Amino acid sequence: MKEGIEKAKILIESLPYIREFYNKTVVIKYGGHAMVDEELKKNFALDIILMKYIGINPVIVHGGGPQINKVLDRMQITPSYIEGMRVTDTETMDVVEMVLVGKVNKEIVGLINQHGGKAVGLSGRDGDLIRAKKMTIHKSQAADAPPELIDLGRVGEVTHVNPEILQTLDVQDFIPVIAPVGVGEDNFSYNINADMVAGAVAGHLKAAKLILLTDVVGVLDKESKLIPSICSQEVDHLLASGAIAGGMIPKVKCCQSALVAGVTKTHIIDGRVEHAVLLEMFTHQGIGTEIVL
Repeated sequence: MKEGIEKAKILIESLPYIREFYNKTVVIKYGGHAMVDEELKKNFALDIILMKYIGINPVIVHGGGPQINKVLDRMQITPSYIEGMRVTDTETMDVVEMVLVGKVNKEIVGLINQHGGKAVGLSGRDGDLIRAKKMTIHKSQAADAPPELIDLGRVGEVTHVNPEILQTLDVQDFIPVIAPVGVGEDNFSYNINADMVAGAVAGHLKAAKLILLTDVVGVLDKESKLIPSICSQEVDHLLASGAIAGGMIPKVKCCQSALVAGVTKTHIIDGRVEHAVLLEMFTHQGIGTEIVL
């Protein structure tokens, strides 16, 4: 009886959050260890299905870097990175699209459907979902020299998201699962950072939440302590001081852009924790770091 009462209390704790997010959209970037560990994969699928059944509209954007590297390794193609971005020539782009769209995406869709959900896999080409342009980055040189233009190949950035297909799927109670591949005006496919795609999709849908699953506990301060909640202006200070560095930089910038575009709250959470999405959505304390305007 006592155990049953504790379970009931947990359900009651979640009630105000179910009410708050009923019929709202939540965009989740799925990546890291949560995509590799079998138990975490199953738990993620169940979390998403539960959200859908109680009236929340989840939209998933997934990564797949390790899976891409495995195929490149079998093909004896050595991956190359510049400032954390994968250099993507035509041959590598073929592999990226094959792995992300043809393999990883379908595995996630299959997992959700296997456990009782209704998921549909998409890439940027489907319904003209993600329009992109070639990304260019500039590297500083000597003080008296102009910055060097670095060619990353078929690496892109989002220029537009067409939400119509996502809204249509939502009406039919399907869960969209999006591979981060966009299409340019030249009709070429472009490899896009999954965090950037998730942020752009959340912004265009005016999502209630953007949740990024990572392999870290969240944003840390200079003493390596978790920051549970932070505003966008404070993020700027942490970036300037170097407290936020490395792979966390594009994640917090993605959150900032999403907030400016109209997303209510953004979160960076540890996907290695069982049922991380539910803990963030439906408990008072949440997990990870919340970033707001």
